Amino acid sequence: MAAAAKGGAARSPLPAGGPRAGTRRLVAGVFLLPALVLLGALVLYPIGYSVHRSFLDRSGAFAGVGNYVAIFTDDTVLTAVRNNAVWVVLAPTAATALGLVFAVLTERVRWATAFKLVVFMPMAVSMLAAGIIFRLVYEQDPERGVANAVAVGVHDVFHEAGGFPRARPLPEHPLRDGGEGAFVTREPVAAGTAVLLPLVGVAPGDLPSGARPARAPRAPEEGVGGTAWLDFTRGGQGVPNVVDPGERGLEGLVVQAVRDGSVVAETRAAADGSFTLPAAAEGAVLRLPAENFREPYNGVSWLGPALVTPAIIGSYVWMWAGFAMVLIAAGLAGVPRELTEAARVDGASEWQVFRRITVPLLAPVLAVVLVTLTINVLKIFDLVFVIAPGSSQDDANVLALQLYRSSFGTDADPGLGSAIAVLLLVLVLPVMVANIRRIRRDARR
Repeated sequence: MAAAAKGGAARSPLPAGGPRAGTRRLVAGVFLLPALVLLGALVLYPIGYSVHRSFLDRSGAFAGVGNYVAIFTDDTVLTAVRNNAVWVVLAPTAATALGLVFAVLTERVRWATAFKLVVFMPMAVSMLAAGIIFRLVYEQDPERGVANAVAVGVHDVFHEAGGFPRARPLPEHPLRDGGEGAFVTREPVAAGTAVLLPLVGVAPGDLPSGARPARAPRAPEEGVGGTAWLDFTRGGQGVPNVVDPGERGLEGLVVQAVRDGSVVAETRAAADGSFTLPAAAEGAVLRLPAENFREPYNGVSWLGPALVTPAIIGSYVWMWAGFAMVLIAAGLAGVPRELTEAARVDGASEWQVFRRITVPLLAPVLAVVLVTLTINVLKIFDLVFVIAPGSSQDDANVLALQLYRSSFGTDADPGLGSAIAVLLLVLVLPVMVANIRRIRRDARR
């Protein structure tokens, strides 16, 4: 029994809080020390310094809350605040909604993996590269910008551009302004006469490819005829109202005969500029309608002051919709299938299943995506800096970009830049706290 008692005494545990516990805490502290040093040097010290610097003016003198007052009184900074609010409302919502749609729809296709790979691929592109890509996409010139190439193509299907924009008659030509962009003959035309319809203002290289040397005007046996041509000879050697050698016809020019405000006949000029109207045109005024001179549609000013912020948000959604889709698809995989199948058996439509079952069950995942994207959007800088041209960068300004411009621009004010940095921290903190609380709440379940 003595031996047993001795052995039992030897096996008795050390008291709580003894030397072994202290050693474990010391070892843990040693391993955590490098991380704590880095955290202090890279996070805590910059935050503290920024808070301190935000109360100093440009020269380093104490300015109180002057820099914070400037944030809400300076027009440029106020624009950045408003744009950030637009970003927070639109960008996370649009990216999450699009990711949700993609995640739900790809469950029903055989090539879901390939589709998800394509949608997620923009995440592999840096913000800088994405900005350069969309700067080209939003180019104003339809020959270079994809967005305007599509816009022009769709527009021209319904509203075709005129063949001779900027064409006009000279004062000595037998044409006058007819109003609303049209030109009319000065006098009514008579049957059996040749009508001259000369115009200038068209570069020879812009004439239709099939245009041929203009034919001298000839009077038709019946009706009204004439020639429409470009009354211009290189070197200024031509004579107005005369078809000179080398001058070419205005192929495709629409010519109308108008009497009492109504069009009684219409035709188009041939390749040599000649045209003929029926006898109904006798006594009418010839009109060149405005459709001949309609300017070509050059697309939308995507990077102009009105649309630059929505355009940049579109590029952000293109990048981050794949991120939202992947997270939502992972959450969707955990949705009990028996619930959705039971709802369909009970007669629920696909929309009802989606709205009443799928979305509520995905609420935690959707919250994670929205919070993550909101924090990301509050710090947006790269896309705005790269995509917005200098002429509209003030209109697309956001807080992170204004922080950079205030701190490192030509008229740098480190105090104002630090105040903006502190404001960004204050805006991000509530979102981060809410996210941490949600994670802890989920962990306790």
